[in-house]
This record gives sequence, C-alpha cells and structure tokens, in this order.
Amino acid sequence: MAETYIKIDDLRPGLVISEDIFANTIYPIVRKDTVVSSDHLEILQIFAVKQVKIHERPVVKREKVPEIDHENPVDPDDILTQIPMKRQDLQTQYSESVQNYKKEFIGWRAGQRPDVAKVRSIAIPLLETFIEQKKMLTILNDLSEPNDYLYHHSIAVGILASAICGQMGFPKGQVLQLGLAGVLADCGMAKIDTSITEKAAFLTKVEFNEVKKHTIYSYQMIQETPLLRQEMKLAILQHHERLDGSGYPRGDKMGQVSVFSQILAVSDVFHAMTSERIHRAKESPFKVIEMIKEEEFGKFDIKVVQALLDLVGNLSIGTKVQLTNGDVGEVVFVHRDARLRPMIKKSVDGTILDLTTNRHIAVGKVLI
Repeated sequence: MAETYIKIDDLRPGLVISEDIFANTIYPIVRKDTVVSSDHLEILQIFAVKQVKIHERPVVKREKVPEIDHENPVDPDDILTQIPMKRQDLQTQYSESVQNYKKEFIGWRAGQRPDVAKVRSIAIPLLETFIEQKKMLTILNDLSEPNDYLYHHSIAVGILASAICGQMGFPKGQVLQLGLAGVLADCGMAKIDTSITEKAAFLTKVEFNEVKKHTIYSYQMIQETPLLRQEMKLAILQHHERLDGSGYPRGDKMGQVSVFSQILAVSDVFHAMTSERIHRAKESPFKVIEMIKEEEFGKFDIKVVQALLDLVGNLSIGTKVQLTNGDVGEVVFVHRDARLRPMIKKSVDGTILDLTTNRHIAVGKVLI
C-alpha cells in the first residue's frame, strides 16, 4: 500500500498512520497502523506535530449497530445499577461495615468463635455495591483510617478480592465467597497480643514471627464453618504464601498456591501499601501496582496483578488525576506498554508531562 505525508490540518478520522510517531518521548504517541480518531487528532495537536505519514487508502471503521433483543429486553434495574453512586453514600455504607466488623473482632479477642453468618451479613451488601460500582475502587485507600487500620484492612481486602475475582471471570458465587474469605483472612489477628497488633513502631523479628501465626489461627477459627467452601478456607491459610516459596506459614510455591490464595495475597499487599498506617505514609495505588509488577516479580500470579491493573489502574484519555507531586491534570495519552505512566496535560499551565521520562512522579489518584 502506498504511503504519503500529510499535514495535520488535513488529517481526518479514518486515515491510517503508516509509521510510529514520537514527540521527544520514549514510547510513540501514536503507533503505526493506528486508525485515526478525534482523540488522536487532539494528541497530535497538543504535541505540535506538523505532519505524519499515512497509508493513501483510507480505512473507515464502521460502528456496529446493536440489535434490539425483543425476547430479552433490558431490565430497568440493570440500568439503575450503572448509575454512579455518590461517594458520600458509599462511604457511609463502608464505615458502617467497618464498625460492625470491629464489634465482631472484639468478641473474637474475648474468645468467641467467628459467627460467619453474621460476618457475611455485614460484608456481602458492601461487596455487591463495589462490584456494581467498580470505579469507586480507586478511592478505597482514601477511606481507611490509621487508628482502626486492622478493621479497615479486613473489609478492604474482601472488597478487592471479590472485585479481582469477578474481573478474572469467575462466577458470582465464587466472587462473593472469596470476598467473604478476604474479610475473614485476618480474623486470627485476634489471637495476637494487642501490644503487637497496636504497636505504633516497626515490629521486632520476634514480634513479626508472632504475627505470622495469624494465618494458622485464622484457618483454625473458620475451619468448621459450612458457610465457606474448602478452597476458600485454604486461601485464608495461604494468603501470605508467594509463588517463589518466600511466603508463610509453610513456604508453599507455584502450583501449591491456589489462584484464590493469590487473589487474597495481591489484595492484601495492595491495600496495605496504599493505606496510611501509624508508622508510615501511604503510597500511590499506581506506584504500588508498578512495584508489585516489577520489584515483586515472581511472587504473584501475573494474571491476578493484571486484573488489579485493569480495575484500578486502567486510565483513559480525559481522566482527571492528581499526581504524587500535587499537580492536577488530565490524561492526554496512555502508552500501550506503560499504562501506569501516561502523558498528563497540567491544569495550571497546559504543559505536557510524560511520566515515562519523569519516573520520580506517578499518578497519585483519580479525581472522581
């Protein structure tokens, strides 16, 4: 197919770019064989590209008109679930769940066995809300409070685990079961002395070894319940195991660690690192996903990490974000090979910041 250069003013949607286009960037701002859309035109204008090489024969993408299914009409209730929930309403529901879970946990400290049916009634409505309102996952770390971190963490791990499980295509029954397992994964912390669990400073090696026992305690506390499937009980026992064998309590590795255990593990690490703690500040969710993918490579199932990325790190053009340096801006381009490091148009002066070349800055949070 013949190629020719064309001025940006003459470029139209439907034409096909015939070579990668760079603009002092590591990655192309538009890739070869891209069918031009209005978004691409805006990106090229922002980066002051004067001309591009295109295939001479235009390719027009035809949008498929959806057929109306008269036998299975859309349920109005399904439409309602797509309407974004107000942050204030969700925060109230979340806070109530945390406080109700805290009351149960205090009972476990006093020697009571977990009432799994009660925990399920606390957790399931909230899990279903977050499953329906996936975009709200991006504010989950903002809801946590350092003084009650243990209870926030349990609820949040359940939320994240159910969301990741659903993203990976598991049926709703397993999604909710794993969410419940996530909420109960740290119930064994009730057996650890409060001088350790509520310590403001970093733990000593002896204290950390004591904390490691919580996975076994958790498993023992829920072992007899008929309300959790056996694979979910195993996930609770294994939620600190790692694929390379570096985890605990048994040092299981690779095929010995179930996918449900891995989902709990990724959920646990992600929330822990993105939440403010008494002894350390929280990290950016986008930076944490990068660390899990790169620095912790080999410890976690890449399919699980990818599902988390799709849920909370899937930035798109036009998304308003706040960066870790405090700047606010809008995503104008997402690199195919570096989705967590897009190009940002800063609100204050309209300049473009490419996060692939500014590694000390990351997306801090999405502004909803």
